[in-house]
Amino acid sequence: MLFNIIGFQIGWFACVLGAAYLSPWLGVLNALVILTLHLSRSKQKRAEIRLLLLAAVFGLVFDSVLLQLNGVTFSPMASWPDALSPPWMISLWALFASTLNISLAWLKKHTALAVLLGGLAGPLCYWAGERLGALSLPNFSLAMLYLAMGWAIAVPLLLKLASFLNQTESKHV
Repeated sequence: MLFNIIGFQIGWFACVLGAAYLSPWLGVLNALVILTLHLSRSKQKRAEIRLLLLAAVFGLVFDSVLLQLNGVTFSPMASWPDALSPPWMISLWALFASTLNISLAWLKKHTALAVLLGGLAGPLCYWAGERLGALSLPNFSLAMLYLAMGWAIAVPLLLKLASFLNQTESKHV
């Protein structure tokens, strides 16, 4: 569990600070190393890979909508569409998903708490990212409302998805 918590924190800072210092691909590369190590230790690799990919797609859509609503802005990246959430943000979603079956597994049985923690911690992470210079929240009130509601839904939803994928893989093994 300690490896999972530390790995997530290292990955989060690498992605956020990489974006803040105009080296976003360094954060993505760091996240890929952490996720590869995470998968090498996983007992249910197929379920975990699916979870990471589905969370990344969810995050891409979620953050791209916020971008289109002008709730957030990211520094432009060469050869990446401005209308889409950048790869370092997508990497953060996969890193977050890597905690769902390990350090956040206890939250699977506490849906109301997952809603509450998601609604509080999600927006705080974006605010911290803004404070570190990785993004800006030009319409702060809209962004916080969207993020609170979205993360209050996303955390329990992704926890349920993690459980479902684990059960599905257990039946096929």
